[in-house]
Amino acid sequence: MEQWETSFLIGSFFCYFLASCLYCAHLVLVNESFGKLGKIVTIVGFASNTLALIARTILAGHAPFANMYEFGSSFVWGLILFYLYIEYRYKTRSIGVFVLPVAFVLSVIFAAFFQEAKPLMPALKSNWLLAHVITAVVAYGALALSFAVALMYLWKDSMINSKRVGALGQMLPALPVLDQIVNRAITFAMPFLTLLIITGAVWAEYAWGAYWRWDPKETWALITWLVYAIYLHGRVVYGWQGSKAMKWAIFGFLVVLFTFFGVNLLLPGLHSYATL
Repeated sequence: MEQWETSFLIGSFFCYFLASCLYCAHLVLVNESFGKLGKIVTIVGFASNTLALIARTILAGHAPFANMYEFGSSFVWGLILFYLYIEYRYKTRSIGVFVLPVAFVLSVIFAAFFQEAKPLMPALKSNWLLAHVITAVVAYGALALSFAVALMYLWKDSMINSKRVGALGQMLPALPVLDQIVNRAITFAMPFLTLLIITGAVWAEYAWGAYWRWDPKETWALITWLVYAIYLHGRVVYGWQGSKAMKWAIFGFLVVLFTFFGVNLLLPGLHSYATL
């Protein structure tokens, strides 16, 4: 089974990389065939990613959430799931030019933390932790999508401002559509970010006897929530839109990455198990 997991994992890497290349060819060469093939390869990669997670679950005897590698694989799975929905909903494949490279790079980074499956430590044996991680996968997957689309928005905006749109720029969705996708992704993610903190606090009380200890992971999770709360507040109260909102969305996801990578690797705390 371990060999199967490795094979599925490598298969998802290859598919995400190939899909990135195909989506780029679709955009640069203005060829719909490459876009269709890119979608097929993305679906195959998603299926391989899914099978790798299933294999890890069977091997470990628990859902894949016990360490950085397991959660990271689930995180990328969530990103691709949201992307496939967006491609279906908005009938555009050009967004894959930004989303699939993000998925591939994240997959490679998470793979660097690969470790053999093992049973859960006592502190992790809680249904609250499972709920905590599921909300994180949903929230982070949607926020990763908002990050990729925000980058695409700024790219097309720069084309328009420099008056160099051309055929390439015309292949990209209109700026209002990209703005809408980013805003909807963040709005969708926000309740799950909230549940992420709540379920984490309940689990912490179960595992460590306190709902909140200002552990670095807890603190940065709260900072992440505040960053996106400011984004939504700016949207509703001050009418933020366009490049300003996109730059805030990009900044927000960089905070997410630090919360996940930086805290785990640089700031010791109760969540140090995440890199084990």
